[in-house]
Amino acid sequence: MTVITRFAPSPTGSLHVGNIRAALHNWMYARANGGRFLLRIDDTDAERSEERFVDAIHADLAWLGLDPDAAVRQSQRFALYQARFDALVAAGRIYPAYETAQELDLKRKILLGRGLPPVYDRAALQLSAADRARIEGDGVRPHWRFRLDHDAPIAWDDLIRGPQAFDPRTMSDPVVRRADGSWLYMLPSAIDDADLGISHVVRGEDHVSNTALQLQMFDAMGVAPPRFAHEALLTGAEGKLSKRLGSLGVAHFRDEGIEPQAVIALLARIGTSDPVEAVVSPEPLIAAFDFARFGRAPARFDEAELAQVNARIVHQSWYGAVADRLPAGMGVAEWNAVRPNLSRVAEAADWWRVIEGPVDAPAADSDTAAYLAQAAGVARIMEWGDDPWHALTDALKAATGRKGKTLFLPLRQALTGRDHGPDMAALLPLIGRDRTIARLAAAG
Repeated sequence: MTVITRFAPSPTGSLHVGNIRAALHNWMYARANGGRFLLRIDDTDAERSEERFVDAIHADLAWLGLDPDAAVRQSQRFALYQARFDALVAAGRIYPAYETAQELDLKRKILLGRGLPPVYDRAALQLSAADRARIEGDGVRPHWRFRLDHDAPIAWDDLIRGPQAFDPRTMSDPVVRRADGSWLYMLPSAIDDADLGISHVVRGEDHVSNTALQLQMFDAMGVAPPRFAHEALLTGAEGKLSKRLGSLGVAHFRDEGIEPQAVIALLARIGTSDPVEAVVSPEPLIAAFDFARFGRAPARFDEAELAQVNARIVHQSWYGAVADRLPAGMGVAEWNAVRPNLSRVAEAADWWRVIEGPVDAPAADSDTAAYLAQAAGVARIMEWGDDPWHALTDALKAATGRKGKTLFLPLRQALTGRDHGPDMAALLPLIGRDRTIARLAAAG
């Protein structure tokens, strides 16, 4: 069997971190099994769907490196939905219903008031052809429901949640088409999965009851259903479902200087039994992908953890991968020198300014000023070889008796204007002899 997965966002807004995680896991599973990953734009809701969000979805997936093998749009597949719909109506599996939203709400309230589940009573099935003609003659257009088979228990073996079972008698016949002819999610999604040969559907656990309903739709269409994997929902750092997660997407990550590899590395592993690893390539993550490693507990998404992963990714990034985002003139040596001290690539610009100067050194007391003036003198006369930092500090240690912090910190402050930073042995050759002498002299 060829593995075919799909990611099916609605273009009614930007992708958020939960969407990205679903896209990633579908992409990873397809790649792990030599299969195909499809993008399906669920744009049946013409009023809410916007082309700018379609473009943004493609751009976000491209930034993340989640390349679909093909893309389809539901708005271009209405003829297929109509054909399947007509066949299901003819088979008696879809039927018209005429209750208003207010009437349905009243029915639900009455059932709840009696302590009963608010399941639709199928009153529409009791209408005769004459009843339907009379109602429609009054200008009422029907909405359409899929009739569940109450004699067919619903069960499947979920790849994450294990054996699942639903009693269709406890579920309402779902509305699949509105009175204005527009489609709801359930039926077109099942039709597409059947038509596109989707073998596996990976989505959030909030879709479990939808899966139960759709399994009967697959059966009614006479097609084998996909395998399903329902993963635990993301929670915020505080361990609760968070509205903030709905606002975190690619635009936010890019603005924060987060690398796409960091997003991939974190979302690939949270919610599994595997540790999060800051890997630059997704290949080891794909190779280890296994639904058996996913747990049922909510998956905790922590921006602080993402920032830590991002820093470790930056520390591994080679010059060619970031060169187009570095200041003009900054080369391989400069990048290699400063990257261990970066949490984001953009911070390299700060250290480029330190290398190029000028720097603002802190005011020095008289003893420190004298020491820095002596350091400037040593720098003028010493041999400036491959390791000027150790040549300078060794000479100053012998001449002054200073060691440790009192030896190194005043030099770092005078040369960089900072108390901490990259290894001075790597940084000083980049600052160069002339700038080194000038900075020490100015601070002395």
